[in-house]
Amino acid sequence: MANIDDVGRPEPDPAVNEVETLRGFLNYQRATLKWKCAGLERSQMNVAVAKSTITLGGLLKHMTFVENEWFWRWVGDNDRLEPWLSADFAVEPDWEFTSAANEPVETLTSNWLASCELSESVLDVCLEVGGLDQLAKRKWPSGESPSLRWILVHMIEEYARHNGHADFIRESIDGETGE
Repeated sequence: MANIDDVGRPEPDPAVNEVETLRGFLNYQRATLKWKCAGLERSQMNVAVAKSTITLGGLLKHMTFVENEWFWRWVGDNDRLEPWLSADFAVEPDWEFTSAANEPVETLTSNWLASCELSESVLDVCLEVGGLDQLAKRKWPSGESPSLRWILVHMIEEYARHNGHADFIRESIDGETGE
């Protein structure tokens, strides 16, 4: 069982296999985003810093999209889920960031948590039938597909990068600091 740190994040176990290590770090990064968004009101979730349009609400919605995109769409070669299927990214490439301002915090949070649960269930099924070397069913234009390992590492990187944004934004809102 994972140790829980002082802000409620599960510390990745230092002596487990590759799958458990990757999942541990992904869940730690997810918990970091949850921590950075905890206890804020809608107006606070819409705060941007400097000249950026990135907000905590936008990050939650973006990570909902990223979870669905990689685990649901790429791994299984499924159509995008709503609202992503109907979003016109050609007209508004940052739609998930800009549209988040109109959504309640509870909706953003519950949608993100549901996307994480869906990702975990897709991952569970994939790992039952194969290992980290298995390829996603969806292909890049080159004909290549990323491995499940690549997708997990990419997701860790995606969260880590955006958690840096979240940390900076949260500090500007109420002084809450931490990694």
